[in-house]
Amino acid sequence: MTKTSSDSTQVLCDEILAEARAQGETILRAARDQAAAPVARARAEAETARRDRLSRTRAEAARRRELLLATVPVEAGRLRDARIEALLQSVHDEVGRRLGAREGLDYRETLVRLAALAIRGMAGEAFLVALAPADRATLGPGLADEIAARAGRSPLVVELADDPAVEGGVIVRDSEGRQVWDNRLAARLERLWPELRRQLAVQAELIAGGVQ
Repeated sequence: MTKTSSDSTQVLCDEILAEARAQGETILRAARDQAAAPVARARAEAETARRDRLSRTRAEAARRRELLLATVPVEAGRLRDARIEALLQSVHDEVGRRLGAREGLDYRETLVRLAALAIRGMAGEAFLVALAPADRATLGPGLADEIAARAGRSPLVVELADDPAVEGGVIVRDSEGRQVWDNRLAARLERLWPELRRQLAVQAELIAGGVQ
């Protein structure tokens, strides 16, 4: 009888322990399941954030690439314009140097033409042609008469005058000093350069023919 009671007690204990273990496993599974959900959400959110950052990074990289590509034609055009301008300026400087050195010029003929051109554009009958003292000393004899003849007007009085400020070419004034025509070589180059520059650029195919 004692053995039977003892056996029954053992069986009951075993059943209680088994039930406790089963309930414990159920609780652990539930706990694991409950813990897994936040972890999964956190992982999902982290992955979403990573993808968003990657997407934003790619979008920003694409935007910067497009901006960079957009600046390439502008920068290329700027560099091209700078090179063209430097080339044209070198031509201007070389022409100025040659005029100053009077290279390739029949200088007497040049002075006659410059003075006659100025006189034809001015009103009056008497004019004073100012030129460098050295030019007057070497070219003066008969120069006034040549200028008057070349101007193609009559009656006409042309006189010569020394002017140290005239390094090359002439400055023509009427007898009353109301009209002045600066036909020095350097001044004439500066006056004509904008159009000469355009023509040079067109002929060298640096710019289109219609571009000013």
